Amino acid sequence: MKLLNTVQLGSYTLQNSMAMAPMTRSRANADGVIGDLTVLYYTQRASAGLLISEGINISEQALGSPFTPGIYNEAQIEAWKKVTQAVHAQGGKIFAQLWHTGRVGHSVDKKGELPVAPSAIGIQGQEHFTAQGPKVYETPRALETAEVKQIVQDYKQAAINAMEAGFDGVELHAAFGYLPNQFLVESANQRTDEYGGSIENRSRFVVEVMQAMVDAIGAGKVGIKLSPSIPYNNIIDSNPTALYTHLITALDAMPLAYIQLMNALFPTDALPQYPRDVLGTFGPLTQHLIMANGGYSRETGEQELEKGIAKMVSYGVLFLANPDLPKRFELNAELNAADNATFYGGGEKGYTDYPALS
Repeated sequence: MKLLNTVQLGSYTLQNSMAMAPMTRSRANADGVIGDLTVLYYTQRASAGLLISEGINISEQALGSPFTPGIYNEAQIEAWKKVTQAVHAQGGKIFAQLWHTGRVGHSVDKKGELPVAPSAIGIQGQEHFTAQGPKVYETPRALETAEVKQIVQDYKQAAINAMEAGFDGVELHAAFGYLPNQFLVESANQRTDEYGGSIENRSRFVVEVMQAMVDAIGAGKVGIKLSPSIPYNNIIDSNPTALYTHLITALDAMPLAYIQLMNALFPTDALPQYPRDVLGTFGPLTQHLIMANGGYSRETGEQELEKGIAKMVSYGVLFLANPDLPKRFELNAELNAADNATFYGGGEKGYTDYPALS
């Protein structure tokens, strides 16, 4: 099976071509510090070729959902060291997914501060999960140009902190409607400065963040996650093909570890400009390793690798429910079913109590 073959990722030789996709689990404490259960959770799944952590807030401002972890102070960094040491002891590799949620948040979880965004445009037709239950989205505060440049530096510092914590690299979460994704698209970015308007300007924030992180931690240690055909969180663009073609071409000049591309997970019948075949449209544009994400099974993941565009496949829910997923794929063994009710928050139930094969 190609899924079980080793693969080269930067300077790292990974034990298989399967990644554990980043998944928010909301099990940090109120200060964004993870505990021993999180150490166990990642250790159980260290047979993945690459573990990608849940989204980790790069700053206090970055936080969108309660009980999500950070990497911007010493207590948070020290806690993540226990995870990386345990994963490495099992022979695994782990990247930190760096997260700024932008407007996908609520002031009740941000000490009364409004969420920030490229423009003062709120998310319509959805509610946000908060510590006080579901709430309608607020209109975010538009960032000043100097603040945008500071957030670029916050990402750079978070990448440095991640390496201090023992991570093997970092991934920029530029997908699914979070801050970098908000800068990219017209529906969320109506700025008139150097970060708004043209495709080049709307891509500038992501390009600057990626360059800053590469400069800080080196070649082959920075990846990015993109969702060119996902309109969730009111992410709409008139020409996503031109937008992501420009962005991926710009990223090609950098010595990145990989580009993780999410498939179109939502119906896009009302958005005919959105490409259905994300891997086929954007994968051939880059020299970088492509990681495919979104709804794969054992069979469809293998088929994706057979096509030759993607060199890795990342699995979310299947890894959540099956800590030994590579072994189960190898044996074609039965899979545990995931319990949706325990995805977010809580303790060991639905987190560290999924059984491995005996």
